[in-house]
Amino acid sequence: MSDAMSLKSTALTALHESLGAKMVPFAGYNMPVLYTNLIQEHLAVRNSMGVFDVSHMGEVYITGPNAYNLVEYITSNDVSSLYDGRIQYSCMPNDQGGIVDDLLVYRYNQEMFLLVINASNIDKDLAWINKNNEKFGAAVKNVSDDFSLLAIQGPNAIKALQKLTEVNLSDIPYYHFVEGQLAGLDIIISNTGYTGAGGFELYCQNGDAQKLWDAVFDAGAEFGIIPVGLGARDTLRLEKGFCLYGHDINDTTSPIEAGLGWITKFNHPFTMSEHHLAIKENKPTKKLVGFTLVDRGIPRQHYPICTADGTVIGEVTSGTMSPSLNKAIGLGYVASAHAAAGSEIYIEVRGKLLKAEVCKIPFL
Repeated sequence: MSDAMSLKSTALTALHESLGAKMVPFAGYNMPVLYTNLIQEHLAVRNSMGVFDVSHMGEVYITGPNAYNLVEYITSNDVSSLYDGRIQYSCMPNDQGGIVDDLLVYRYNQEMFLLVINASNIDKDLAWINKNNEKFGAAVKNVSDDFSLLAIQGPNAIKALQKLTEVNLSDIPYYHFVEGQLAGLDIIISNTGYTGAGGFELYCQNGDAQKLWDAVFDAGAEFGIIPVGLGARDTLRLEKGFCLYGHDINDTTSPIEAGLGWITKFNHPFTMSEHHLAIKENKPTKKLVGFTLVDRGIPRQHYPICTADGTVIGEVTSGTMSPSLNKAIGLGYVASAHAAAGSEIYIEVRGKLLKAEVCKIPFL
């Protein structure tokens, strides 16, 4: 079987193809990376609104009397701070000092949580959750193949979506969710996103995905709504300094090294919590930093980060030409001595050292 034949489709794959999207393999799915022009798609989200099909993301329900205890043990953030209808960004530490995945934790109630995980990690995450669940006995249900997910992002998203629902979207704070009717469909309406441009993520049953897509585009027509591919999703998240699993965090990186101390709370035991606490107390030897290029060029993953004399001090994890800022930006790990904002570093691009400067993130 060819790779193309083995790729999964979302409920909207045929629609994307009919719109002329450039389709690429991503996390085992056939996904739209670009519809027309990356800069146009990126700026539409920053300045007005755009829609992403991110139905490849994974959804796992954790339920039962020990649901809370399982979620608390496998995630690094403070689950006790959650209340019904609140969402938390977190990560699942592994037993090697790294990260299994980063995720969103949705709390319905003390005995019901929804974990939204990365598509490329669904099988790995499930294996990890089930392994740890042996001592808790919660019910773990993978519903990833049942849900479609549209991310409607941008400053005008709320105005367009409000036409489709009697739910007062302004009453849903950032990182909160409700279940309600939107476009006449049963929807999980989530005030979240991966762009930093504002907006909502809408979960629906696969059979409702086309109707939801059409309704959203009708409502957004006056705002110049357009479909947006994964290419712009990456440039948008990078401008905000959001980590991407497999690039900026992985099985070997500690959340403390990745600047994710804010989602790593030590008021409860979690997997290898003592290990990560020791890194925090002793100061990490490397840190994830943002940087902008001074010289012309574009940084890419795995490019060496060096000092002026070519000594390697780290590695680029993400890089792009920022459409909003019109300059090259990136993330990378460097030895802690070079991590302060304003530090001069160099990116090795095809044997040439390009000057860059460490800066605070987000870039925008």
